Amino acid sequence: MISSVFAAEAQSPIASSLDFQKFAMKLRENALLQVAPQVVTPSSPGAGFNRYPWKRNIMTTVFWVGERPTVNNPVPNYKSSWDPQWARNYGGYDDPDSSRRRNFLPANFVPRQNPFYVALPYNDVTRGTTKPESRKVIPWFKQAFERPGKSVCKGRWIAIRFGSRICYAQWEDCGPFRTDHFQYVFGNERPRPNLNQGAGLDISPAVRDYLGMGNKDVTDWKFVEARDVPAGPWTKYGDNNTFVLQRRGANLFLVDRNNAYGARR
Repeated sequence: MISSVFAAEAQSPIASSLDFQKFAMKLRENALLQVAPQVVTPSSPGAGFNRYPWKRNIMTTVFWVGERPTVNNPVPNYKSSWDPQWARNYGGYDDPDSSRRRNFLPANFVPRQNPFYVALPYNDVTRGTTKPESRKVIPWFKQAFERPGKSVCKGRWIAIRFGSRICYAQWEDCGPFRTDHFQYVFGNERPRPNLNQGAGLDISPAVRDYLGMGNKDVTDWKFVEARDVPAGPWTKYGDNNTFVLQRRGANLFLVDRNNAYGARR
């Protein structure tokens, strides 16, 4: 295809070496776009927003990176289900105290990962291998799977609705309480009873603050493809953020295959 284009140009000589360089650069850009398509951030939810159904009336609680264990949260959050150095990689303690936060961030540092994160009660990997039911129950498993033991859930985008507001966040941990409830996360079951009134979703302080929630409230949530996530504070920060990686010129097919698949469909 490229050779035929050059042939056509040969019939209409390029005026100068500068014109030739511009022409060659254009061909290279077109080739790169075909190999590594980009996720374009829309100003409002994209056409595929309704692909996944809403999980309605879900008790939702707040958790945060670096959270210490309590009676109702016995597992500390210095590490996540997928990152044993979560607090370190995040950049510090994601203080939930609203008086010590600014513009959805902790006041004393800028996180190195997306401050808009959530936990859902399923982990698709265990002891270095992929759980056998994952390939059957996770809708995007076939397209996202790379190797046994690497999660296809980490980093996926979800929408959270509270009243008339919708926030977007990435799935970065597993909980509350459970890591095996795929029948709820990907199916039609309700969250099972637990110490927090049957909570089925944990959200970060940034999500709470954007939605104007308390520390425990009822929300709706759903999965969304990266291409359907509109611009917002959730697209600004983090080495794990699809849109930050895009602005840095990363090849999303290699760096963030889960969401790059959404861009290609």
